[in-house]
Amino acid sequence: MTPEPANRPVALITGASAGLGLALAHGLADRGWALVIDARGADALKDAADALADRTDVVPLAGDVTDPQHRADLADVIGELGRLDLLINNASYLGPSPLQALGSADLDELRRVYEVDVVAPLALTQALLPALTAATGVVVNISSDAAVEPYETWGGYGSAKAALDHASRVLGAEHPSLAVYAVDPGDLRTAMHQAAFPGEDISDRPEPATVVPAFLALLDQRPTSGRYRATEFAPAVTP
Repeated sequence: MTPEPANRPVALITGASAGLGLALAHGLADRGWALVIDARGADALKDAADALADRTDVVPLAGDVTDPQHRADLADVIGELGRLDLLINNASYLGPSPLQALGSADLDELRRVYEVDVVAPLALTQALLPALTAATGVVVNISSDAAVEPYETWGGYGSAKAALDHASRVLGAEHPSLAVYAVDPGDLRTAMHQAAFPGEDISDRPEPATVVPAFLALLDQRPTSGRYRATEFAPAVTP
């Protein structure tokens, strides 16, 4: 499918077939944004695109963000659309479930965590910098409280997110015309969070859709580039 040139803001969201990525896609679709969405599972991604298509233009492109050819294909789609206003690097890899202590962690798995959670978002950002710069755009890298808290067995994922946080800060300093954010969404009821706690009931965690208003408020306010928690932008609840 060849996308039509966009006459509305365009967002590219990785890992958008489920969880937070899909929730953010719906939130942006409700605002009329055109979307390019990515995930490894083609069937789930098609279902996500079908659910979004009644409200906006959406281009699904299945693939792995660690694959240079897939990143090039995403950049080609953006080139055909002619603009990119927002990149959300949401695709992440937790590592093996149950999580492993650093002292005995499988180093091949650790390399995979870093490849997905640090190298791939940076590589995709590099590929899309011209389009983002032309639009004076926004980059949102999804972080975690594990990036700043020393949780046992979370060393691989947490240190990868810490590296992504710092890379976000440096990118923001190097590209002052862009807004570059690392955002901790908080604990959410997602498949990845369930994998971190196998066999446990995580139904007390909020659904991903509950933090979408905070992300939209972040985009509206466009604060200085940096690291933020979604709760800092959560709309006030009227008693």
